[in-house]
Amino acid sequence: MTERKPQGMTFETWVEQQIRRAADEGAFEGLSLAGKPLPRRDREKSSYEWALEWARREEGEVGAMLPTGLALRKEREELPALIARQTSEDAVRALVVAHVERVDRYYRQPVDGVWIPVGMPDVEEVVAEWRRTRPAVTAQPDPEPAAPPSRRRGWWRRRAG
Repeated sequence: MTERKPQGMTFETWVEQQIRRAADEGAFEGLSLAGKPLPRRDREKSSYEWALEWARREEGEVGAMLPTGLALRKEREELPALIARQTSEDAVRALVVAHVERVDRYYRQPVDGVWIPVGMPDVEEVVAEWRRTRPAVTAQPDPEPAAPPSRRRGWWRRRAG
């Protein structure tokens, strides 16, 4: 553990003193890059490129880094495939209504940077289109109801009654 910085000494002076002492003791001997400048990348990365690389390395979702307007446009593009997988009209309606509410919230709040227009789907049109594309369901006849249990009493109850 390193010693504490003495009072009255500046931090910079104390650090330089630590480095000089380590060099005198040979702590920096035999390092592969000793006396050479640090390797530079071919070119500097923009903050956008850095964020993409970080998200891929950390297995994060790149779409989560999009500005709100672009994220809503991406969601709108993925909406038809998501709707096609739904099994009920109520689920489709809830999905579209939730998307419309997010778009409406985006339109109502102030936007930092560039404002990106996002189209808003009509809920009833989307539900009607989902209904049209569903395969026709043929009504299965209800199975015949089972015969009701007989009201006959057992022989021991007949005798008692």
